[in-house]
Amino acid sequence: MTYYVYMLKTTKGKSYTYVGYTKNLSKRINLHNAGKGAKFTRGRQWRLIFKEKCRTKSEAISREYYIKHNKTLRNKIKNK
Repeated sequence: MTYYVYMLKTTKGKSYTYVGYTKNLSKRINLHNAGKGAKFTRGRQWRLIFKEKCRTKSEAISREYYIKHNKTLRNKIKNK
């Protein structure tokens, strides 16, 4: 089964990013924008700035953790 690791960026106001993983990327982004995603994402509008395919859930979780904890990589993706 395919999983995706993704990064979202706010479309208005102060610039925030969010990193997550999912099986269905478009559905997940729609949930974030509808205020039904993770608590941090509620009340903001988001756009996809990065996605990466992973073969397994554990690979996606590991990659998500790596991106979340690597500030240099997050900033590089954010500023593209």
